[in-house]
Amino acid sequence: MPKTSRRLTVHPPTLREVEVVRTVDLTPGMRRVTLSGEQLRAFTSTDGFARPAFASQGFDDDLGFYFPYPGQSDPVLPVQGEAKLITPKGPRPLSRAYTVRRWDPEAGELDVDFVKHGVGVATAWAYRAGPGDRIHLSGPRTSKAFPAGTDWWLVAGDDTALPAIGRLLDELPSDARAQVFIEIAEDAHRQELRELPGVEVTWLVRAGATAGAAAPLTEAVRGTQWWPGQTFAWLAGEHTAVRDIRRHLVEDRGVPKEDIDFAGYWRRSAVVALEADGAVPDPERTVTPFQKLHDLTGLVAPVAIRTAVELGVPDLLSRGVTGVAELAAKAGADERALGKLLRYLHTLDVVTETEPGRYALTPVGDVLTLEFIADRLHSTGVVGREMLGIHGLTESVRTGRPAYASVTGRTFADVRTEQDYEDRHLERLAKFQPALAGPIATSDLLAGVRHLVIHSGGAGAHAREYVAAHENLRVTICALPAQADWLRRDLPDTIPDERQRTRVGVLEQSVFEPGPAADAVLISRAFKNLPDADAAHALRRAAENLTPGGRVLLIEDVFDTDDLDEHDGEEDLIGLVCHGSGLRTAAELDAVIARAGLTRSSARTVGLGVTVHELVRAPAD
Repeated sequence: MPKTSRRLTVHPPTLREVEVVRTVDLTPGMRRVTLSGEQLRAFTSTDGFARPAFASQGFDDDLGFYFPYPGQSDPVLPVQGEAKLITPKGPRPLSRAYTVRRWDPEAGELDVDFVKHGVGVATAWAYRAGPGDRIHLSGPRTSKAFPAGTDWWLVAGDDTALPAIGRLLDELPSDARAQVFIEIAEDAHRQELRELPGVEVTWLVRAGATAGAAAPLTEAVRGTQWWPGQTFAWLAGEHTAVRDIRRHLVEDRGVPKEDIDFAGYWRRSAVVALEADGAVPDPERTVTPFQKLHDLTGLVAPVAIRTAVELGVPDLLSRGVTGVAELAAKAGADERALGKLLRYLHTLDVVTETEPGRYALTPVGDVLTLEFIADRLHSTGVVGREMLGIHGLTESVRTGRPAYASVTGRTFADVRTEQDYEDRHLERLAKFQPALAGPIATSDLLAGVRHLVIHSGGAGAHAREYVAAHENLRVTICALPAQADWLRRDLPDTIPDERQRTRVGVLEQSVFEPGPAADAVLISRAFKNLPDADAAHALRRAAENLTPGGRVLLIEDVFDTDDLDEHDGEEDLIGLVCHGSGLRTAAELDAVIARAGLTRSSARTVGLGVTVHELVRAPAD
């Protein structure tokens, strides 16, 4: 999720069954479906788990709806766990995300608006549904509050963003100022929206142009008169338009990235309908074992795509540089060789040749312009640089030791000492911390704690949530010098309240050194890169200066051997080649805890299914 200045609320993942109460066509292009049901209130699941009442505080909250596969009467559903939804495999649920247009807790009614377009499983359901029909949904996973300190809003979206924009206008304070741009297919698709004296709404009609292919939304934002003061931008719609508008705001208008919320709701792509039902997409066709093995073992395609990212080709194409000669000049590449690369990428449907010697991105190639994707693929990216170690996997499997230095000439620990890399690494981590820190802050895990020591990447976001929720709490963040340098620069932005910030200190030391006396020590995801002996030593050190009754709060991802996951396996192997370690199983983590002379007093699941282990000193024999 992008890092923004909007405060985050995390909701317990919950599967609910609801019923259609009524439907109404708002315009020829939008249908509203009103849902209700007992499971929108607090209830107990069939597995005996108490689930909270439905809540939606954010204007752009989204829900996941679950639909049957073609030819089936019942949908594949996630399984409700105590603190998470467990996704079955083979087949996975067929789900689509839609915005909460209106939530009335007193009436127990929920409105969801569906855009009418050609082929889509959700659209087909919405336009065929009637009172009494039932459907399962989950979410919202999180809700975001309005940003603080904003002088005016810039809002831009297409038809798919209208539900969120409509709710935003309903909920803005009466003195709010905003410029709102809405792109629709035709004039008849205009909706009646709440009018505010300080809000200017501009409707942009495509008038027959293909959605996402024309650029009225982008051009309107580029040409708008910029108001003085601090702005917050909210952008949603077709991926390419959202990307281009965000790029304009950052590069041309100087809007900080954290003051832009954006979502590419959809991408232009061809959809193949079922022969028996032209309104429903055909699910993925059966893949033969030979085809699957080919997809898994192909080496040229991943390297070619990474080469394109390294050269900046997707970014250049998205900016209108299309000719091979001009691309080669700007990318610093050989024209003939780049032509070969583009020709191959064309066969992969990453680019398309629009005319001889000129190329454009396909919907697949468009994804490469997303920052977090490019970071994974570029050898200097935060994730991409770590991924380089996978080329030493054979050595690591043979020896059980890290092979990163054999591949790159430096250990990964050396990489982490580079200030620029560490800054980007910590900035990336900080984006994801509020979803973890918020639920911890509002739980009773910190009850009675007056001094908390933290060992964690992105620890500033943790500290902000904790000191805001506990007025008598003092926090010390322990970090290595490169991390401490970043934290000192980041804390004024992360914790703007000076009174709260004075209760947060930064101490330069490693997890292997005994910290200051504290009521609790929080260690979050710090052991993946440590061998068992080192991890146990760090835990012992963390517990050395605990006050009587003090606890170590440990957050550490584990490899669930009962529910094997490809992404966990990937993270495990990267940990092996970079550090000689990787993800531990639950039993292996227990062994480390015992080796440290500690015992688990409880294990609490918070937020989006994260487990916090409360550890205390093991009683003497």
